[in-house]
Amino acid sequence: MKQMMFGFILAIQFLTRLPVPFHCPWNKHTSKWAIRSYPLVGILLGSIITAITWSFESYLPLSIMTLLIITLWVWLTGGLHLDGWMDVADAVGSNASLERKWEIMKDPHVGSFGNIALLFLLAWKVMLIYVLLDSFVPLYSFLFILAFSRLGAVALMIILPTAKQQGLAWEWKKNISQLDCLYAAVPICVILFFFHEFLYLLPAYFLFFVLFGFWIKHTFKGTNGDLLGTAIEGGELWGLAITWIYFSFVMG
Repeated sequence: MKQMMFGFILAIQFLTRLPVPFHCPWNKHTSKWAIRSYPLVGILLGSIITAITWSFESYLPLSIMTLLIITLWVWLTGGLHLDGWMDVADAVGSNASLERKWEIMKDPHVGSFGNIALLFLLAWKVMLIYVLLDSFVPLYSFLFILAFSRLGAVALMIILPTAKQQGLAWEWKKNISQLDCLYAAVPICVILFFFHEFLYLLPAYFLFFVLFGFWIKHTFKGTNGDLLGTAIEGGELWGLAITWIYFSFVMG
């Protein structure tokens, strides 16, 4: 139980900017539980966004509410995954060799492709959040979108090889196995039990991460932290889009 709690706190400290002034040991067991806690952290972030939206939606115009949500969304994660999104966009946009792509992703500077990719990502997120709020889609959909996106990143981390036997992704991967993906899925299964209307996200996210995994394997031959961060950002955008389509055209 102690290792589990340490792992959960480590996951919060790594994936969010929530102030948790508590020192946790990094070892084989705590890092394993940290990976298992990725979707749980997504649920936590989604709960915060949902709670604040519920608190202010009656007092703020829809456009301001949308901007508040996307601002909170970025602040809670500290832009951690956005950085990976931009690095991958620069690498892919370069049309360079594989080795050169890895060098570009390591470069701390952001190029034009990264800036353009960030602009369109945030623009699409803003528009989708706006139409979801306007369509009266259940606000707790954010819980599922953030949780599934992080579960997908865990699955890719476990299934795909790391590009190099060094770096943060390699350190995370060393102590995990396929069983850990099942542990990570437990919190999502629990909330799906109570909210059956979101079962449509299971096949939707399965399709997304299978295709994204094939793309990573074909383009980069393996994963790293930037690619896993891109998987989370892409997964969130996918979840917003699929949720809008489902509630607007399937349930509507």
